[in-house]
Amino acid sequence: MSKRDYYEVLGVERGVTADELKKTYRKLAIKYHPDKNPGDASAEEKFKELGEAYEILGDEQKRAAYDRFGHAAFAPGGGAPRPGGSAAGQQWGGFHDPRDIFETVFGGGGGGGGIFDSFFGGGARQGEQAGRGNDLRYDLEVDFVEAARGLEKEVAFNVLDTCPDCAGRGGAAGSHDETCSNCHGRGQVAHSRGFFTVASTCPRCNGAGRVIANPCRKCNGEGRTQQRRKVKVRIPAGIDDGARLRSSGHGEAGIRGGPHGDLYVVVHVREHELFVRQDDDLLCEVPVHFTTAALGGEIEVPTLRGSAKLKIPAGTQYGTMFRLRGQGMPNVHGHGTGDLLVRVQVEVPSRLSRPLRDKLEEIAHLANDEAYPQRQSFLEKVKRLFGGR
Repeated sequence: MSKRDYYEVLGVERGVTADELKKTYRKLAIKYHPDKNPGDASAEEKFKELGEAYEILGDEQKRAAYDRFGHAAFAPGGGAPRPGGSAAGQQWGGFHDPRDIFETVFGGGGGGGGIFDSFFGGGARQGEQAGRGNDLRYDLEVDFVEAARGLEKEVAFNVLDTCPDCAGRGGAAGSHDETCSNCHGRGQVAHSRGFFTVASTCPRCNGAGRVIANPCRKCNGEGRTQQRRKVKVRIPAGIDDGARLRSSGHGEAGIRGGPHGDLYVVVHVREHELFVRQDDDLLCEVPVHFTTAALGGEIEVPTLRGSAKLKIPAGTQYGTMFRLRGQGMPNVHGHGTGDLLVRVQVEVPSRLSRPLRDKLEEIAHLANDEAYPQRQSFLEKVKRLFGGR
């Protein structure tokens, strides 16, 4: 079945900004996250499709390649599905790596130094040379209060890990390596592409230059098999939505004993029903009786650590902001704690008894224009606007 357009998957236009793209992805990822849709296969597929789309469009370089070549730039490669995202080991239009295209066509060498390095900022293909495993992505949803306090979470996922039978060597007991007959030990094979000759990774030895004479039966010589892994991830206090945590060495195992890739945990923080985060500060809107706003008084306001007292001066207006120092979100790097910003919403009674109505009418007659300086200022501006004095 053909892949859907990645922009269509995320429901965005092609000219969408990186920030809007990120915001849209987070919203959809939370909606279709497997933890929120247990047993729903269609939601799980949607979640994986979203992860695959954002992995490409969320990367400036990959997005540029996708805009130019479409899905052909990322032909499906081997490897296990990335937890909460797209398949690992993707290929570029039949090439093992986009460097194979740029280095050959524009004169770069196998060791780097071509136009690919200057354009993408890369150097030698360290992962390929060392047989390093793919990095993995895991999307983790946490509660707002959990993000404020910090916690340790255990995540579980399927991964290509070191084969237990051959300990990652890829060969059966007593087997030995021999030079690959397809690339003659070079690790690359040449293909004609019109006027150019393009080198790509040898498909028989996966760039190693050698093959195993008697492969391990369990892993078929690859040195890794699908396994279930559990990893404990420490979520630091004050982590923000969209933050990415790196767990070194917990990605896929490399082919034939190569080093493991890394696990990247992308944290999605659920919205809170009372607080809105602004950097390390928190904003909370609190309804206040109009009598308290007029006469002054003391109210209780919620914080992440319980309730706190707040004095309201007489004559407080709607929208007035008060600051409670140190009652916000802890800085994720340990640089103190933000503040709690309390915005007053003056509430007038919506249902009036007869006695209350009588009292309010009495107050209305007693209060002259001087009791409402903001209105007086507004009326003066209106007069000036229309030339009145």
